[in-house]
Amino acid sequence: MARRERVMRMSVELPLWRALAGYRVLTMLYAIGFFATAYSGFARPWLAVAYYAVLFVWTLATLPKVTNAANCTKRFLAADLTVALTGILLTPFADAHERVMDGGPTLPSIWTAGSVLAFAIKGGWRWAAVASTLVAVANLVERGTPARDTVHNVVLVWVASIAIGYVVEVARASERTLARALEIEAATRERERLARDIHDSVLQVLAMVQRRGAVIGGEAAELGRLAGEQEVALRTLVSGGLVPVSRVSEDAAEGAVVRMVEEPEGADPGGPVDLRALLAPYAGSLVNLAEPGAPVLLAPAAARELAAAVGAALDNVREHVGEQARAWILVEDEPDEVIVTVRDEGPGIPDGRLAEAEGEGRLGVALSIRGRLRDLGGTAELISVPGQGTEVELKAPKKTAGTRGAGARGKAADHE
Repeated sequence: MARRERVMRMSVELPLWRALAGYRVLTMLYAIGFFATAYSGFARPWLAVAYYAVLFVWTLATLPKVTNAANCTKRFLAADLTVALTGILLTPFADAHERVMDGGPTLPSIWTAGSVLAFAIKGGWRWAAVASTLVAVANLVERGTPARDTVHNVVLVWVASIAIGYVVEVARASERTLARALEIEAATRERERLARDIHDSVLQVLAMVQRRGAVIGGEAAELGRLAGEQEVALRTLVSGGLVPVSRVSEDAAEGAVVRMVEEPEGADPGGPVDLRALLAPYAGSLVNLAEPGAPVLLAPAAARELAAAVGAALDNVREHVGEQARAWILVEDEPDEVIVTVRDEGPGIPDGRLAEAEGEGRLGVALSIRGRLRDLGGTAELISVPGQGTEVELKAPKKTAGTRGAGARGKAADHE
């Protein structure tokens, strides 16, 4: 059985981590470059040189740590913030007192903001508030007085880091919501696919046993009654029950991940197939098949689904018009789509009957016909005029990403 795994990764965090890595490198170079231009003004330049050597090595060596949330551990964050705080507190010892009092930059300069932003991306606004508060205290200690420019810089870092942390938390919540929505959508489609399988096979047999048991009588009638009860119970389960989810969603360190696993039943890795070959078995003395002279090519799974929908429509004709009812199949090969029309000469369908049947759990048209075409990206239109028969028009696009259902479902009886 063929198996394909398709991964969609949805995360606003990954661009933030990449931006943070670039920011750390650029601000490290900026701090070193600024020191080089003001080297002569430092009281103890050798102390600054030693710090910048550590900062250079630390920034480059820890780049892998800021690639995603999993690598950015608490231990790394603590060490990174320690490097920033140490640089701030060393500034009065390395730089001239006058420059410090005039509001000169600290040794790490704006590199410190990168350390605080790592806290924000990793842990949200609460972690950002703690880190920015520690940086604020260190700046006040370094300056010795709450000067206007120092307070301004402190507040700016504090507000920006908390805002980014809050945005990251909101983005994570949105990603989890989206992943859950995709999981529910996958579960719904899987339920519809299994419902078509059951409707086209098990329910057909149960309905036949019920009818034949009633005709034969005796012990067979009891068997038919039990089959009828099981049919009702199974219809209720199909129309309202849930099935196990075939796709898995994760809230991974790199963002919400939805891993969709498709295992198409009877998947054919080959090229397109001729739809005419799949429809030919339906032709007979009571069913007239009109088709183009050239092959009508479709993807294998799409062709099987379309042929199964035609079979479901013909089952409806036999069930509701009669075993000897005539039907016509018309195949049209358009440039962008294939159109198959199934028409009968029956009495038609009364207004509201389809909705009533669906409410009773009889989902032949809803699942075996419309559901199949919807999964193909096409449409199924049912036109019925009382006294003038019924026409089912099935349109399937030629260029489709593949069916979301899998394999042909066979025929279905009792398809209202």
